[in-house]
Amino acid sequence: MEDNIKIGAPAFSKMMFVLNTPVTEANHKYYRFMNEEMQQIAEDVWAMPAYMKENDDFSLFFIITKIESGETVVAFSEGHLKENDFSLGQPMASGKGLNKLNEHDEKRATSVLHFLNQISKAAEGNWRMLEE
Repeated sequence: MEDNIKIGAPAFSKMMFVLNTPVTEANHKYYRFMNEEMQQIAEDVWAMPAYMKENDDFSLFFIITKIESGETVVAFSEGHLKENDFSLGQPMASGKGLNKLNEHDEKRATSVLHFLNQISKAAEGNWRMLEE
């Protein structure tokens, strides 16, 4: 595995951020990003905007969910608006979502990465390389 993988690098797309504990009704308010609050959108699935601006067709959302292994991961999903109908696209790995955001708005991608790294520094989650 490569050391010191940076946002924007192809290898970064294979990174996944894993939380140590699930997001719940009791703790979801601890995970706020830029005045946004997580909303539960399905059982064990939470969403929160990572990037959403007026007059910009691109939007990206944090998707926090449990995966088959039982771990809780931070994925990302693009938002889609068609004729007043909003939907989220297919979830993608944390690194892939951040790389997409980095292509669109480097400053915001850096802020989102900092947010996740703060969670890691608080020993509440960590980055992992996905298996091929």
